Amino acid sequence: MRRVRGGFALRGLATGALALLAACSRVMTSPIQPVQPDTAPPPIMHEMRGLWVATVRNIDWPSRNTLTADQQRAELDDILDRARATGFNAIFLQVRSAGDAMYASPLEPWSASLTGVQGKDPGYDPLAYAVAQAHARGLELHAWINPYRAGNTSDSLALASNQIFHTRRDLVRVYGGALWMDPGEPDVQDLVVRVVKDIAQRYDVDGIHADDYFYPYQVKDANGATLEFPDSATYAKSGSTLSRDDWRRANVDQFIQRMYREVHAVKPDIDVGISPFGIWRPNNPPGVPGLDAYATIYADSRKWLQQGWVDYLAPQLYWANSSPQSFFTLLDWWVSQNTLGRNLWPGLAAYRVNDGTATSFSGTEIPDQIRITRARPGATGELLYNTGSTLTKNGGAVAASIAPLYATFAIAPTSSWLDNAAPAAPTIAVRGATISVAPAAGGDARWWLVRARVGGHWQSMLVFGDQRSIRLAGAPERVMVNAVDGAGNTSPDVKWAAP
Repeated sequence: MRRVRGGFALRGLATGALALLAACSRVMTSPIQPVQPDTAPPPIMHEMRGLWVATVRNIDWPSRNTLTADQQRAELDDILDRARATGFNAIFLQVRSAGDAMYASPLEPWSASLTGVQGKDPGYDPLAYAVAQAHARGLELHAWINPYRAGNTSDSLALASNQIFHTRRDLVRVYGGALWMDPGEPDVQDLVVRVVKDIAQRYDVDGIHADDYFYPYQVKDANGATLEFPDSATYAKSGSTLSRDDWRRANVDQFIQRMYREVHAVKPDIDVGISPFGIWRPNNPPGVPGLDAYATIYADSRKWLQQGWVDYLAPQLYWANSSPQSFFTLLDWWVSQNTLGRNLWPGLAAYRVNDGTATSFSGTEIPDQIRITRARPGATGELLYNTGSTLTKNGGAVAASIAPLYATFAIAPTSSWLDNAAPAAPTIAVRGATISVAPAAGGDARWWLVRARVGGHWQSMLVFGDQRSIRLAGAPERVMVNAVDGAGNTSPDVKWAAP
């Protein structure tokens, strides 16, 4: 709330002054407040506050595949506005769920989530729109891809003619009613890397994000026996001397390395990360049961973290603190494995809050997990799945529960291994409620971090670096501006104070 300045000039006799005050009291809606004393500016806080936006099967956005382009844009605007109001600072938008694209791709067809028909142009570029609108709100936008999923067998007749099922049927395997690109095929790896590099080259995204589907989760036949993924011919053709399981893990390892290396060759300071299954192997840490992702989907996620093949890891820790797969026990284990000090952002299961199941989360579980994460020096934030469960389900109960924890402004953590040099400080000028910003000579900024004291209160905002004029809510008394580069480093403070 803005503070009212000034007071009353008393004139004449005391009775006249009292009459004047009485008259004023009838029209004023709030008491006069003194100007707040000057206070220290808020410190720069780094914390990932990410939100997954799922597009496959219209889980989060767009809500239906029959919406017009204008309706889709309006829905996305609403998601971004709600996310910002809650205190999130990054959106992880699913742009490739099954060999398709939520953007204008030269390599793969349009997603059916947009129009109901795979390959049909929705009339605009959703990723370009999402990037621009997220940045306009001070939100990072990470492009979330699934590497190998290619669709469902039930949809095969509806797949576009330029989808991999038709263009390279020899690379696609049928497994448990689903279509999968074979991770052991070199041409598959080449295609996925081309797709990821294309996104990084043509869109101003802040990160590339891969989810937990590498080799598919195992399925069973009618008798309960585990079905083997049909890659015997691929394995034989490879000529590998590794065991089949080790060969499968090596295939995934090679892709992770390539994605990390080749994306950074395109954009050196972009974040590349993965959200693996939350348990690396059962009994790690001791006593924790669960799926063996290492042995069943061939994901050696601890290795990726310890080899530095990711800028961040977001293990999906989708269990309550009180469960056998205790959230805080698993988080502590992942922190202990993070020997290179990469960013560690656990995934939190907002979708499980009051979901009606026997293992439903209480309304305090997600805030408690955020507090636990903050208490671990090796963790630097979290990601919440999914958008609908967080922002709108039960009247936005999850968002309301975490908003107080996100009330203090924060920008994304740094990736100092990519770049640890502070950017050059900009120059600023203030006139009225407008700040003019100019980058340093020969320098540039990904973002401007603005802290301004207006009406006795400090406010913070992140403004995308292509803006040169920043409008505040009112004329400031003090201003501090920092350039922020792509790796999250901040320049020295640039200060201004009203005369």
